[in-house]
Parts: sequence; structure tokens; C-alpha cells
Amino acid sequence: MALIPVTILTGFLGSGKTTLLKHILTAQHGKKIAVIENEFGEENIDNDILVQESQEQIVQMSNGCICCTIRGDLVEALNQLWEQRRDKKIQFERVVIETTGVANPGPVAQTFFMDDDVADHYVLDAIVTLVDAKHGQQQLSEHEEAQRQVGFADQIFITKTDLVTDAEVASLRARLMHMNPRAPIKAITKGVVPLNEVLDLKGFNLNAKLDIDPHFLEQEDHNHDDCGHDHSHDHDHATCGHDHSHDAHQHHGHHGHTDRIQSFVFRSDRPFDHNKLEDFLGGILEVFGEKMLRYKGVLYVKGSNRKVVFQGVHQMMGSDMAGLWGAEPKQTRMVFIGIDLPKDTLMAGLEGCLA
Repeated sequence: MALIPVTILTGFLGSGKTTLLKHILTAQHGKKIAVIENEFGEENIDNDILVQESQEQIVQMSNGCICCTIRGDLVEALNQLWEQRRDKKIQFERVVIETTGVANPGPVAQTFFMDDDVADHYVLDAIVTLVDAKHGQQQLSEHEEAQRQVGFADQIFITKTDLVTDAEVASLRARLMHMNPRAPIKAITKGVVPLNEVLDLKGFNLNAKLDIDPHFLEQEDHNHDDCGHDHSHDHDHATCGHDHSHDAHQHHGHHGHTDRIQSFVFRSDRPFDHNKLEDFLGGILEVFGEKMLRYKGVLYVKGSNRKVVFQGVHQMMGSDMAGLWGAEPKQTRMVFIGIDLPKDTLMAGLEGCLA
């Protein structure tokens, strides 16, 4: 039986999760979705939608959706939904889980890999993060949870863009891109995201698709040689005579903070020695696993004519053989997103694993 895809919806307080969930639960979209709402949310959906007298934990909506309020454990809620579906009491084809506004989505994601019952019935599709354009910069500077929500994301939506200037949106986008270059970022106003941009994103699929924002790579490739300056994070670009508008470094400095969650990309046209790489990654995960939020790569490995793909959350990593290398140049691309990761050590270590 096919596994039920699950989307984790996260975002800081006031980022618009409730608006999106109301849309899912009431719009006539023809999809059968079970929404698991964490009762500790800043504003409970059921205040508006569900009948106040209802003591039920699982309530069927008129459009075929289901709302399930967690009063205990997520695993229990998922198992309860599964049993009711198995017994044909309710129908749903997918699940959306809302995390509380101050939650770190990591443990929620790990549930799908760690709990056998859950893993037998459900598959994690993607983590979708909403960021409020008006308060996002401040929240990112003041709350590590807000940064983690961005670091874990497979898709980021900047909400409430109608309340700020285009320049403010651009500044926030650049900062988000620097924290997570593998999640597409889309600005939305006043409304609701089309559900096909929230569901079936396959962010946890082991596939050879690795979208790294092209501007991020431009910035990495940007030739600083003729500028005569050191481009470390605390460097002031003002005197350098180049336009660094796509460079997110200057966006880190809000209130003197440097974002603890950052990302970097490793690329090489030389193949990896498989054994060396396996040993190195194993050691890295042991030491830094808790600090590594998301990582993904398409690898060029010596002796193999096929791409190898891998991705992980914290210490849990999966890898798989993908398709043959076609006409495109053989090249390794890896993205690491984490908290205070020692970029230079990791880059040098990866370099040392090349054949």
C-alpha cells in the first residue's frame, strides 16, 4: 500500500500558517487532506472553524478534509488517524502537520525516520516554512528557532510582502538564501499559496535534482581577486567598488548578529574516492550531526558511471544510485546547512576525499 505523504508546515508566530491552514480546511480544492494542528499554536483554527462544543479530536470538514488536534504525542495522533482510515471511518490522501510557531521542526521530521509504525504508513514529503516579511529579520536575529525553521525548509514563502518595501523583501530574501540556498523562495501577499506549491514537493526524495539558487552560486563564483579585499563575513564591501547586491553577507549584521545558521556549497569536477568519502562523512556526522540541519548532494564517484545522491537530517543520512551521467559534465555538488559549522574544515576534508 502506498505511503501517505506528509508536509510539515512551520514558521514563526504570525507568519501566516493559520491563514494557510484555514484555506486547506475550508476551500473547495477537491483534495482529501488531514491537518494535524498543534494545540499550542498562537491562534487555534478551531476557534473559527470548528464547533466549540465538539470534544472530538478528529473532525470532518464539509470539503472532505479532516482536522485533528494533538493533545498529546504526534506519533499517537498519526497512528490514530491511520487506524480510522484503515477502518474506513475517515478518508484522507495526505497529511499536513502544523508545528507551533516557536518549534524547531527537526524532531518532528525525525519522527518519520525513527518510529517504525509511522515509517510503515507515512512518508515525509517536505518542510514548508513561512517567513513574515515585516518581522522576519528581527525574528531571525533574536530567535534561533526561526533560523532553524529556515535551515530545515524545502520551500520558503515570504508572507505579508504588501506591508514592506521591495528593498526590504530583497534584503530578507538574500539573507534567507544565504542560510538555505537549496529551498526555492517565493514572496506571497495577502493570501493563500496554491496547494500544489505546498504539497508533493518531494523534498525528502533521494533524487538527483539539487536546486541551488543560481544567485548563490554566482556569488560564490564572483571574482573577488581584482578588488583587493578580504571577503570574510565582517568585511565592509562599501569600499570595494563592486556591486554585491546578491551577496548576503551584509544582511547578517542586523543588530550586530551573525546568523548561526549558514550554508555552504562544495563542488568539484574531480571524482570522490568512495571509501574515503564514506569514512569522512561518517566521522563528520558523529561529531557535528546535531548541528547539521539538512544536507544533500549529487556525487561524482570514481569507478561509477551513475550519479550517487545522498541527503540527511542531523545524523540520519540516506544515499542511493541515481541515473547515468548523461551529456552534462560530471560534477559533485553538495549543500550543507547547519549551526556554526566549521566550513573550512569540512571543505578541506571533502577536498581530501577526492580521488
